[in-house]
Amino acid sequence: MTLSSNGQHSKQEWEKNVEKTMKRFPERSRSFHTSSDIPVDRLYTPEPLSEDYINQIGFPGQYPYTRGIQPTMYRSRYWTMRQYAGFGSAEETNERFRYLLKQGQTGLSVAFDLPTQIGYDSDDPMAEGEVGKVGVAIDSLKDMEQLFREIPLDQVSTSMTINAPASILLAMYIAVGENQGVAKEKLTGTIQNDILKEYIARGTYIYPPKPSMRLITDIFAYCQEHLPKFNTISISGYHIREAGSTAVQEVAFTIANGMAYVDAAIEAGLKVDQFAPRLAFFFNAHNQFFEEAAKFRAARRMWAKIMKEHYKAEDPKSWKMRFHTQTGGSTLTAQQPDNNIVRVTMQALAAVLGGTQSLHTNSRDEALALPTEDSARIALRTQQIIANESGVADTIDPLAGSYYVESLTDQIEKEAGAYLDRISEFGGAVQAVEEGYMQREIHQAAYEAQKRIESKEDIVVGMNEYQLDEEIHADLLKVDEALERGQIEKTQQVREERNQEEVDRCLQELREAAAGQDNVMPPIVKAVQAYATVGEIANILRDEFGEYTAM
Repeated sequence: MTLSSNGQHSKQEWEKNVEKTMKRFPERSRSFHTSSDIPVDRLYTPEPLSEDYINQIGFPGQYPYTRGIQPTMYRSRYWTMRQYAGFGSAEETNERFRYLLKQGQTGLSVAFDLPTQIGYDSDDPMAEGEVGKVGVAIDSLKDMEQLFREIPLDQVSTSMTINAPASILLAMYIAVGENQGVAKEKLTGTIQNDILKEYIARGTYIYPPKPSMRLITDIFAYCQEHLPKFNTISISGYHIREAGSTAVQEVAFTIANGMAYVDAAIEAGLKVDQFAPRLAFFFNAHNQFFEEAAKFRAARRMWAKIMKEHYKAEDPKSWKMRFHTQTGGSTLTAQQPDNNIVRVTMQALAAVLGGTQSLHTNSRDEALALPTEDSARIALRTQQIIANESGVADTIDPLAGSYYVESLTDQIEKEAGAYLDRISEFGGAVQAVEEGYMQREIHQAAYEAQKRIESKEDIVVGMNEYQLDEEIHADLLKVDEALERGQIEKTQQVREERNQEEVDRCLQELREAAAGQDNVMPPIVKAVQAYATVGEIANILRDEFGEYTAM
């Protein structure tokens, strides 16, 4: 078979995949045209198709997925517009959720407050002053029921940014679904459940690495059997980038963490093709437009090669890197906050051109406070304008073939691969975290970036150049201090009204499972259904697993 005929064969295989896909997801239009009535083809490729093109770039929906994981990408349906939201009480956040859904949001994303993220109830002394401040306060199943009031869980997918207590919040989501009459196997969504990046960059850990990895693989096994449509983890480069990493480090450290989770699941007895199709990823989108788009393409290709060649996965679904993107919170400025709308637009466009599956666009005022309703709406409208008015979603991977983009994609893959080699010398990501290697690399990158800003080698418009004399906006969202008292009273009322004997029995079953080898998810589900609180369940695991102390 000649080079050109080999390429032609590959294109024909892709076209067959397009036909199959369109039976399930027809394209949004019978024909796509520019404003000048110029036809827009589904895909653009060089002719003839070289061997290098087939192996490195290829076709959307085909290995190595450089051009996207779906054969038709956004010509069939747009990415999920999943705005991250959560503040104050479950009732307030429920109102924001329903508002955003009415405005055209297509998926939910829950931000939890700091006490919930580290396994403390609102009436715990450790929670004082933090209840509802950076997310919604969830103490018991009653809060979770109020959070999703009038939101049918069989029609909406939900992402939850929760890590150390991910098993508890997932159990609550399951219980809410059952109370709504939605079977577990119909639930769709994602739990972040990525503890390694907490040790590296974010800090909301509870337990040491080894028991934390056990919790994660217990979730993998439970969901494989009971929640086949739910993403069991969102391996997160986002927070690594927020901590100051470069784009290359974001890709490398995220993939290294992903490999650690795959290794742990295999060691726990799971077969790679049983759990790998439900692994998901979460990336940042920063201001360097072309580097960001190339970053996504490189990460997708690297993961496909690792899963196929290193782990010998046979199911093509195991090779696909499905990822959510959030625009860069650390790029937002308190000065001239309306400038952030422009930054977010560029970042969102890079994510779309990079082939993201879902997207959150930050609000203009998030450098100052939680977003107001108006700011959240503008952020959502940014995605909707890109989708409906820009034309970038009308053809697949429109940046492909750019000498610059392809060179950047190759270079990011090469440099990220060098980091992976170094991490493997430590014995993998867990050992590299314990040695502080990735933390040191991120700290150095953040230091170098800050030096460039302070010397004005890098210009941040409105902050170190083009400043204005301005007043801080007065119309910022503020969480009512009375909320904490109300949340404490609600949680104490739950304890008074529940069957305490049932709670004690469920917590004892959890203690026995944690002390032994049994999967902890079934007793956690029972405990939340009996209205045991987040803190009570987390404390049982603290007793058995201990707590992690940073180096």
